[in-house]
This record gives sequence, structure tokens and C-alpha cells, in this order.
Amino acid sequence: MAISFYYGSGSPYAWKVWLALEHKQIPYEFRLLSFDRGDTRAPEFLAINPRGKIPVLVHDGVAIAESNAIVEYLEERFPERPLLPRDPAARALVRQLAAEADGYLHEPQRSLFQETLYRKEEERDPARIAEVQTELLEELSRWDARLTGDWLAGELSLADFTAYPHIRAVRRVDDRMPAHGLGDRMPPRVAAWMKRVEALPYYEKTIPPHWKG
Repeated sequence: MAISFYYGSGSPYAWKVWLALEHKQIPYEFRLLSFDRGDTRAPEFLAINPRGKIPVLVHDGVAIAESNAIVEYLEERFPERPLLPRDPAARALVRQLAAEADGYLHEPQRSLFQETLYRKEEERDPARIAEVQTELLEELSRWDARLTGDWLAGELSLADFTAYPHIRAVRRVDDRMPAHGLGDRMPPRVAAWMKRVEALPYYEKTIPPHWKG
């Protein structure tokens, strides 16, 4: 039975799964849901995931939610082109970094969105924006120190596919409101790593659709 992948444009968690599917070259049916239309609250979607959250993967009649659980499932069902190393210690490190990305990168990234893209110009507080930028740069410096090779944990892995969407979302502020982004303050090794992710042959396909307009 085909895989159905329920996706919401711009979600870093859904982007992670999309990168994993493409990396593993697994055929899937792409189901784009609109947050604005309330698709994630529709009864037919709530029947699949009662929490009304994306991403969701449906395979062989089984619905799986939560992005890391989805990627772990794909890893076990489709072990070709792995995203988790076989060595237990290396595997634990990749899982640790994925958890850190979701836990520590997402919060300041979301705060920057809330203080810039999600506020009217007259409501924006420059001091608060600067504070959030500082928080982001402090967190990004930790990832910069981690990057002693091409990828976060040796080979390309779930750690890279988890961290990248959160950090690329920071660049979304630069794209739309250059005065409020990080500009050339992005740590150099992080910036170079981002370019390596963006050079992957399937990367362009996974750019959030509404970012392309």
C-alpha cells in the first residue's frame, strides 16, 4: 500500500519528514494541508490524527504522527539509505541532536517570527527583536561549534534534517524583512553547512511551497 504523507507548508517538523522521504527515495502520495483553510481541524484529518497536527504518515493502514517517530519508522521499514548510524553511541548522538534541534532551536526561531513576521509594523519592539536575535545567535553558536566536519554527526543523518528546517526558518525573516534578520551574523560553519544541505539533489523539491510564490 502506498504511503500518504500529510504536510503543512512551512512546518519544520513536516519538512524534516519530507527530506527523509526524498533521501530514502521512498514513493509517497503528497497531501498538502492548508493551515489557513483549517484543513488540520477537518473531521477527516482528525480521524487520522486527533491532535490535528502535522506531519502524519499513513502506511499499510497505520497512521503515525510526530516527526521523529515517523522518521524512525521509515528507518526501520526502509533501512536503505539510512539516516541513523548502526553504532549505538553514534545513534544516540544523532537522536540527541535531533531532540536538541526541536527543543532548543525551535523556540527562539518561533519567537523571532512572532516578533517580526507575525506583528504589524507599529507593534514591533526593536528591543525585544534584538533580545530574540541574541538568543538565537547564542544557540546557533553551539551548533557552529558542533560542526567539525561536513555534517552534524559524521554522515548525513536525521540530526541534519531536523536542525536545518529550524535554521532555514530564521533565514525566512532575512528573506522577507532583512532589517530584522540575522544577516551576516549567521555563524560561518552553520552557513557553510546550510549550503551543503541545499546542494542535495532533492532539496529544491522540498522547499515549502508557499515560500516559492
